[in-house]
Amino acid sequence: MASFPPWVFRTLYWYMNKLDKHHQVIFMNFGYSEPGEKILLESEDEKNRYSLQLYHHLIKMVDLIDKDIVEVGSGRGGGLYYIARTCSASSMIGIDREKSFIDFSRKYFKHRNLYFLKGDAQKLPLENNSCDILLNVESSHRYRSMELFLTEVNRILRPGGYFLFTDFRYPYEWPDIIELFNNSGFKVLSEKDITSNILHSLNLDSERRTSLVKRYAPMILQKDILNFTGAKGTETYNYFLTCKYTYKSFKLQKQDV
Repeated sequence: MASFPPWVFRTLYWYMNKLDKHHQVIFMNFGYSEPGEKILLESEDEKNRYSLQLYHHLIKMVDLIDKDIVEVGSGRGGGLYYIARTCSASSMIGIDREKSFIDFSRKYFKHRNLYFLKGDAQKLPLENNSCDILLNVESSHRYRSMELFLTEVNRILRPGGYFLFTDFRYPYEWPDIIELFNNSGFKVLSEKDITSNILHSLNLDSERRTSLVKRYAPMILQKDILNFTGAKGTETYNYFLTCKYTYKSFKLQKQDV
């Protein structure tokens, strides 16, 4: 899928944990912006506005009150922490395979009924029928098997539960992804191409992203890590600009057996 070699991810994760002393990098998604629309944020969240707006775009699709929520691919925990602070969910569990991300999340994001677990998307460390809503934000394009992931999502969601999914793919891959959704026991309730919203976000946020890379990454790695961020002018940015990548969001529901 994405053209980033594995060493780029490993190096990026190492540098973030080593050098990000003031926990400035708590999101790793491309962000979302709807022209003319801005969500209300606390001052502490403003610097991460566009990444948070991607989460908001998803969670506004369902009622989170008193629900058990799981995020697979929770990264450094900022998205789920935002949900914990702003929505009256019953419980929230973030799962990521990177131990350093889980350690970071546990250290900096403490909230009632918010937990972080190390685990693989293809073998989730949760019981059957244990959550009402599952989030997956810009993570699945790196999974070894989308089919195994969807099997696990279906397993841990309660009947009638919601799967909120957003990510990018080559355009020709989407029909196969949607077929996998249908074959894995999900009904597609909504599907939206949000590529233009991702681009709008990157246009507005590129200066900040570039500044962070220049601050934390050594010169020899800056080009690759900038590409990872999708900053304006990079190959990744141009892939969205030319629609070589398309970015979609989905609301899916687990069907009763």
